[in-house]
Amino acid sequence: MQIMYVASEVVPYAKSGGLADVAGALPKELLKLGNDVSIVMPKYRQIEQELEYVMDFPIQMHQRTENCIIKKHTRKVNEKELTTYFIDSAYYFDRDGMYCHADEAERFAFFDKAVAHLVEILKPDILHLNDWQSGPIAALVKDKMHLENIKILFTIHNLEYNGRFNKGNIYHFGFSEEEFTSEKFEFYGDFSFMKAGILFSDMISTVSKTYAEEIQTKEFGFGYEGLLHMKAEQGKLAGIINGVDYEEYDPTKDKELVKNYDSETVALKGENKRALQEELGLPVRDVPMFAIITRVVHHKGIDILIESLNEILKEDVQLVMLGLGDEHYINRFEYLKEKYEGKVSVNEEFNPALAKRIYASSDIFLMPSVFEPCGLSQLISFRYGTVPITRITGGLKDTVFGYLSDKEKGNGFTFWGNKAGDFTAVIRMALEVYQNKEAWNELRKRDMREDHSWEKSAKEYVELYQKM
Repeated sequence: MQIMYVASEVVPYAKSGGLADVAGALPKELLKLGNDVSIVMPKYRQIEQELEYVMDFPIQMHQRTENCIIKKHTRKVNEKELTTYFIDSAYYFDRDGMYCHADEAERFAFFDKAVAHLVEILKPDILHLNDWQSGPIAALVKDKMHLENIKILFTIHNLEYNGRFNKGNIYHFGFSEEEFTSEKFEFYGDFSFMKAGILFSDMISTVSKTYAEEIQTKEFGFGYEGLLHMKAEQGKLAGIINGVDYEEYDPTKDKELVKNYDSETVALKGENKRALQEELGLPVRDVPMFAIITRVVHHKGIDILIESLNEILKEDVQLVMLGLGDEHYINRFEYLKEKYEGKVSVNEEFNPALAKRIYASSDIFLMPSVFEPCGLSQLISFRYGTVPITRITGGLKDTVFGYLSDKEKGNGFTFWGNKAGDFTAVIRMALEVYQNKEAWNELRKRDMREDHSWEKSAKEYVELYQKM
């Protein structure tokens, strides 16, 4: 099949979160399975690769015409070529930062119209769209251009971010006033990029089986639950768990580590821990090290995390936090650092290299998310022999299984509740197991032997494409 994969961020070109990891890894695996794959994304200022000019054409926005330049970058993946096409516009994308601009809807309306034009030229069998930024492409291809032979899969990575903007943005797409109805794009008086993707795609997928069920409920549906339930009833909603790029995250070869290791030499994590302690200014001691690598926002469970840490840090432990997010949460981490001197390292930055060193050095990964569509951090933790503690929700429920209830198959520690006391209790239980070095070592080995690579999930996507 000829597959065009569209995303707003893709590794190795631009990244702000997990979408970029998925968009960087899944197309490579689809290519390995014998498909003809190309990627399409915006050409942000930060992209450093040398790009080749392909073509250009005008895009009519509401009150102006903007030239769109298509560029490409081709790289070898297992002796095959993977081409990424870039939608380039100095006016819309030559800026600091990928997101959160005042004209966000207009920028991605331009992107969507340009991609739709490229679809008309390249005519892929499958058009795979990702998240709200690309949702209206489905409406353009199906409702405006009537390209019925092109089958569209729309993947929801996180429904909380759903591209809801004021009504006036319909004019950037060339949609008429008559089309602004609840049957099409209207969503509680606004224009919804997400709704356009859900309505006009042939199939909807999300990034875990549990999350596919959760988004049909009022608690997790953000107003789209009725529409998604209808799609599920029609057999048009699927859940496929994300994988991890095992070439990118490989403790046996990772150049960021002081000491490489595998499941049989997992004890060498200790050398990485000592090096990280020196790097971050923590006392070099053999104590349990907790890791937090996350966007520091409410839905990651930061409230109960900080409240719980206020108790756990009274123990002989250390904590390393890496991430960007809400200032009031960062300030609370800084307070913990001052209160528990020599026990806490707060790293307010986006730093993939440091993240790998933290995964390789820490003993326990903390992830008490309020909701988690899939989660990659727990899968990366497994890869590096770091045991996760997670709340039972979304993709965490599908991948982390409680060691305390099943010592033969359990791979982490889990809890149901939404209070700090629930989280604190399971952390203390994990620390008890940690003191049993033989049991802890076996648990780490088990985690490292698990297979969360993209191969299985990519085959599920191919089955979904074939079904369409």
